Amino acid sequence: MNNLDPHSFTLVITGAPYSTQAPQTALSFAKAAIAAGHAIDRVFLYGDGIHLASALVTPPSDEPHWPKNWATFLEEHEVPGVACIASALRRGLVDDKEQKRYELDASNLRAPFTIAGLGEWVEGNIKSSRTLYFHGDR
Repeated sequence: MNNLDPHSFTLVITGAPYSTQAPQTALSFAKAAIAAGHAIDRVFLYGDGIHLASALVTPPSDEPHWPKNWATFLEEHEVPGVACIASALRRGLVDDKEQKRYELDASNLRAPFTIAGLGEWVEGNIKSSRTLYFHGDR
């Protein structure tokens, strides 16, 4: 017996907002999948994709605010958004726990994103029927 939801996806975003199309394409896919009755199990941010979870991103007023748009989507559809801890720490993204641990002046993780290890990626691969990757341009 297969325990996988035949219509669930884990999305992995490795491209940064504003320098790649990865977050935008992933959000378009996620909205279309939900509209078609599918489920998004989780969104996992890895590499430069973790910039999508920064509370400090402030685009010009005439540009889409991809981190805020993603946060709204995740909250509205109760989808977990997870930033890889190794990628986050290397790029200066920390939550309150890591701020205290490393004695930093501030935290900058945008809610509802959380920081966790690769186990979240592994669990998403196990629980979802498909894992889709949205990479940055190289």
